[in-house]
Amino acid sequence: MKLLHLLPLLLIFTLGACQESEDHDDDDELLIQYPDQSESVGPFSDAVRVGHILYLSGSIGVAPGEGLVEGGIQEETRQTLENISARLEKYGSSMNEVVKCTVMLADIDEWGAMNEVYTTFFPDHKPARSAFGASGLALNSRVEIECMATVQ
Repeated sequence: MKLLHLLPLLLIFTLGACQESEDHDDDDELLIQYPDQSESVGPFSDAVRVGHILYLSGSIGVAPGEGLVEGGIQEETRQTLENISARLEKYGSSMNEVVKCTVMLADIDEWGAMNEVYTTFFPDHKPARSAFGASGLALNSRVEIECMATVQ
């Protein structure tokens, strides 16, 4: 059986084991959900921690209290990555601990312009990354990025 076929089973096993652990201290919890405390809508957590991996929900280029930034793909990418950096720090991680990013672009032709900004946020290491074009993103944004990072 291929490894990809085993991944869903591994995830179910891991999550099942996490739900059964009720007698651990907060630092030892295997599964911790961080609900979104902002006024944004959506039935999802801002982040979920499983062991030493932190999974952030997707971020877009919304400036706190101001809405989607103006200026196109580069300004949205910059704000998106600043938002991600702040969230990582909030949950005990950092951009240096990011191991994987997924980039969604409203227009795949903006890949190069997005990449010019993206690379400035990862000067010392290059996380694994996937990217794809989407037919529409939240708030008509040009870019959405989600990531996984290690956390101690």
